[in-house]
Amino acid sequence: MTIRLATRASRLAMWQTEHVASLLQKAGFATEIVPMQTTGDAIQDRSLAKIGAKGVFTEELEVSLRRGETHLAVHSAKDVQSTIPPDLELLAFLEREQVNDVVLSYNEAFSLEKPGIVLGTSSTRRKAQLRRFYPEASTAEARGNLQTRLRKLEEGQFDALVLAYAGVHRMGYHHLVRYTLPTDQFVPATGQGSIAIECAASLDEGLKAQLKAALDHPETHTCLLAERAFLHTMEGGCSIPSFALATLAGGVVRLHGGLISLSGEEYVEEIREAPAADVLALGVAVADSVLNRGGREILASIRQHRG
Repeated sequence: MTIRLATRASRLAMWQTEHVASLLQKAGFATEIVPMQTTGDAIQDRSLAKIGAKGVFTEELEVSLRRGETHLAVHSAKDVQSTIPPDLELLAFLEREQVNDVVLSYNEAFSLEKPGIVLGTSSTRRKAQLRRFYPEASTAEARGNLQTRLRKLEEGQFDALVLAYAGVHRMGYHHLVRYTLPTDQFVPATGQGSIAIECAASLDEGLKAQLKAALDHPETHTCLLAERAFLHTMEGGCSIPSFALATLAGGVVRLHGGLISLSGEEYVEEIREAPAADVLALGVAVADSVLNRGGREILASIRQHRG
């Protein structure tokens, strides 16, 4: 049978979907790619926080799953909302790419330490972390796909861009990386570096099992379950500057999660470990700790700030 794959139409999303298609073809499936424009792609003149970031890069793809027009939706895992509707499910997570945020510039001599630099990013989390760790720099909104952002960088709208390494690497722009930011300070967003595969819950169970076997990376899946349990408990999304990174070694998952205020001044983080079998409880426990140690106040302040 032919597996129809719903995807955003950007070059990066298409690369990710072609990668998924190649894995399915190796498992014996024929594939067809169905590109779509999402709300997040269509609205470029406002920040994600202002257009209500829940599902802005996934909703149209999910509608096609519900209608039976496609079998699978291919997402950047960090774009998937914290709560999945009951008629849909996250079937698989592909093996994770390097998770770091990176700084890109056409200037080989670019320095993060230079006062007055302007860093382009569309991420609320990255803006807050930059304000905390590089207070001499200023940030500017950088919406659009990777090629659009790089064009703005070339035009001089920013001195550098801050992006996820995964997309930069997949698109072949790693030669522009001037800094790889450490994950103990610039803890990434939930799911960063992985590709998530979503399907309708009603899809045939035998087919689901075959598709999962062809695509899923169990170690990545385990880590993302912990991160997503954290995000769900925080009631967070793309517009909330929360962060979470889980790593797995020797059957033990280590989860580093937290929340930072928009100014970067208030910062609550928690690091805990648990057996791989207990990742959901681990994610909830880390989130509860963050919320109880000042996170609720930070979230209330953010919501009040946005009116």
